[in-house]
Amino acid sequence: MGLVTLVVRSYDEAIRFYVDGLGFTLVEDTPQGDKRWVVVSAGGGASLLLAEATSAKQEARIGDQTGGRVGFFLTTDDFDRDHARMTEFGVKFLETPREEVYGKVAVFEDLYGNRWDLLQPARA
Repeated sequence: MGLVTLVVRSYDEAIRFYVDGLGFTLVEDTPQGDKRWVVVSAGGGASLLLAEATSAKQEARIGDQTGGRVGFFLTTDDFDRDHARMTEFGVKFLETPREEVYGKVAVFEDLYGNRWDLLQPARA
């Protein structure tokens, strides 16, 4: 899988959150008439296509694209570093970090309320 679409309220606020807050790289930001093709990547997997809502139906999905479940997983090789950076930026974590058999994890919300796991996988 190459891209996953994430419906957002504003291209620019979403770019700021994902790049400055989560540490993603802005891969592409190309104007396409009244739209833009905006791709951000955390590296090493599927990238996000940030799609600005253009209808009431799309606007209703912003922040609830997975029905309140964790729908996105941001893996890291240094949980403590990324958790501290994200917290300093103002990312809202919904729980304290915890150790699970599969690794160190904490649920956070993006700027719209979509739930994510920040996850440092356990070493095999």
